[in-house]
Amino acid sequence: MTRPADSLIIFIARIALAILFLWGGAMKLLGYAGFIAYLHAHGVPYAQFTAPVATAVELLGGLALVFGVRTRFVAFVLAVYALVTAVLGHDFWNVTEAALQQDAVVHFWKNIAIAGGFLLLTVTGAGRASIDGLRAPRGGLRG
Repeated sequence: MTRPADSLIIFIARIALAILFLWGGAMKLLGYAGFIAYLHAHGVPYAQFTAPVATAVELLGGLALVFGVRTRFVAFVLAVYALVTAVLGHDFWNVTEAALQQDAVVHFWKNIAIAGGFLLLTVTGAGRASIDGLRAPRGGLRG
C-alpha cells in the first residue's frame, strides 16, 4: 500500500515519462516518412514494420501511463523499448565525428536513464491515482 504522497510522486513520474513518449509518438506520426527514412539511415531492419510498431508503442504506452492502466506491464515493455532504441538509435560507438558522437552518447545514456525510471514503475506500480489503483483491493482486516 502506498501513502498519498507516494502516489502523488508516482503520478508525477508517470506524467513526466508519458509526455516524452506521447510527444515522440505524435512527432513520428506527423513526420512518418521522415521517421521511416531515419530508421533506414540507422540500418533498422524492417523499417516499414518497425515504424508503426514504434509509433503505437509510444502513443499507446504514453496513454496507458497517463491513466495508469496495466502500469507494471506497460512500464516493463517501455523499459525494453528504451533500451532497444538506445542501442539501435544512438549507437555512439559507430559515430566518427566528435560532436555527433557526443550527442549520441548523451542520447544513449538518456535512454538508459529512462529505462531505469520505467523499471522503477514496474516495481512500484501506478499508485492510487490510477485506473490500476482503483481496481486494486483496499487493505482491511485480514484473517
